[in-house]
Amino acid sequence: MKPDDLDIKILSLLADQGRMTWSELASRLGLSPPAAADRVKRLEEQGIITGYTARLNAEGLGLDLTAFIAVTLDRPHHRQGFLRAVQGNAAILECHHVTGDDDYLLKVRCRNTRTLESLISEQLKTIEGVLKTRTLIVLSTIKETLTPPLEET
Repeated sequence: MKPDDLDIKILSLLADQGRMTWSELASRLGLSPPAAADRVKRLEEQGIITGYTARLNAEGLGLDLTAFIAVTLDRPHHRQGFLRAVQGNAAILECHHVTGDDDYLLKVRCRNTRTLESLISEQLKTIEGVLKTRTLIVLSTIKETLTPPLEET
């Protein structure tokens, strides 16, 4: 079932402040706390809300370098081994199967160029079937969000 306008407002409020109490949420929505809780529970059961987390400042943790790494695999049968290795690597924040000349696009966070070099040379390039990589280092980030658009674009 597609979220209605009230659901969209709930999602927007929780995306902005996930630790909001039922009372706070209810007062912003004009509902009772149990009604607000029921709406949120329904969104969780539908899989629209998949969890709650703290947003961490990567640079505050010393992870000053963001990079995107395009990966080309030699053959499709290497895919599963590659994906297992990606899943097990905490430095890889995102992995996207893409169209074009490359097979996958990875978003990574590292401390510096030395740790990026290690990630590429000692981890990614040693995975069976990785034919080549292309790396783009981010100079600055203008926008980065985890919240998908809540209005139709």
